[in-house]
Amino acid sequence: MAKAKMRSSLGSWAFLIGLVIAVIVGFFGSVGTTMGWVLVILGLIVGLLNIAEKEVQSYLLAGTVLVILASFGAGVFAAVAPLDTVLTALLFLFVPSTVIVALKYVFTLARA
Repeated sequence: MAKAKMRSSLGSWAFLIGLVIAVIVGFFGSVGTTMGWVLVILGLIVGLLNIAEKEVQSYLLAGTVLVILASFGAGVFAAVAPLDTVLTALLFLFVPSTVIVALKYVFTLARA
């Protein structure tokens, strides 16, 4: 039980750190190679450790909507560079986590 709590805690911290980095990068920089990889790795950690089985469908719905809106919203906010960069950074965080959760869900369905 302690191991599961520690994994959940690590996933929660990865999610929080990823969001903070996305906002900071958005307002004070750009998503370069290093920050992009950091956000992708944090997204993978979130997808692997943070989403419980009962949360999968809600996370997939919310994650998919966020990815779609961030993709289209980036064009809308192109005139406001910080918002455009925040949305791009959020894509680097949420695309990997949503893909991992979707793959885990597909494997769960295939096992049943």
